[in-house]
Amino acid sequence: MRSPAPLLPLRIFRLRTLTASNINALLLGASVFSQFFLLTLYMQQVLHYSALKTGVAYIGLTLTTIALSAVAQGLVTRFGVRRVLPVGLVLSTVALLLFAQLPVDGHYFWDLFPGFIISGLGLALVFIPMSIGALTGVRPADAGIASGLINTSQQIGGAVGVAAATTIATTFTSHYVNSHPGTAPFSGAALTHGFEIAFYVLAATAAVGAVIAALLIEPQPSRAEPKPEADERQVAVVSQYTPVCHETATSS
Repeated sequence: MRSPAPLLPLRIFRLRTLTASNINALLLGASVFSQFFLLTLYMQQVLHYSALKTGVAYIGLTLTTIALSAVAQGLVTRFGVRRVLPVGLVLSTVALLLFAQLPVDGHYFWDLFPGFIISGLGLALVFIPMSIGALTGVRPADAGIASGLINTSQQIGGAVGVAAATTIATTFTSHYVNSHPGTAPFSGAALTHGFEIAFYVLAATAAVGAVIAALLIEPQPSRAEPKPEADERQVAVVSQYTPVCHETATSS
């Protein structure tokens, strides 16, 4: 706030679309990173998939996201970030609600695969408009700052989200074991119950992101960022040293 040339100038948060995109990056990072972590635990510890089989199981989600990325970009160009991003977050919410219904004896194609496809569709309709919104209205000189900010928001959201989701899942797994005498701590039923509650919390997080995107993102984002006062101070500082540099060069 006081530096004439800050690493992160707070003035860029005057752009509503950029601010909303970064909030959604924080919330999406929390829900999506946790989703992958919990699903991996479910497939390996409850369904007893091997590490290789678990990785292959994600192929439906991955291919859906890749295939629809170009479509998502076209939709953003035609309808704008405000209309596309909430839809993607709603689809992500639906996928998380489906994962919250996973049974102990789940079947890949009947229980996991539908959620993977919907999640892949949602992620394609989230990451593309969110990235575009994070750079909308930003001056070329600040493009690097805005790009770093959106990545940082995702990473922070992922770190906090995974920590919270695992704490929630572990807590409710312990509650299940305590309320069902004779149940093993790492039984499929106990683990699935903990994952279920965590997925419901993640679904609520994604739903909040959808509401924020619908309310905060501008229908017609401003094309030019407000001129920062910091630039004027930087010019003044540089101009003070220009005569000195010129005099030194002349004497040399």
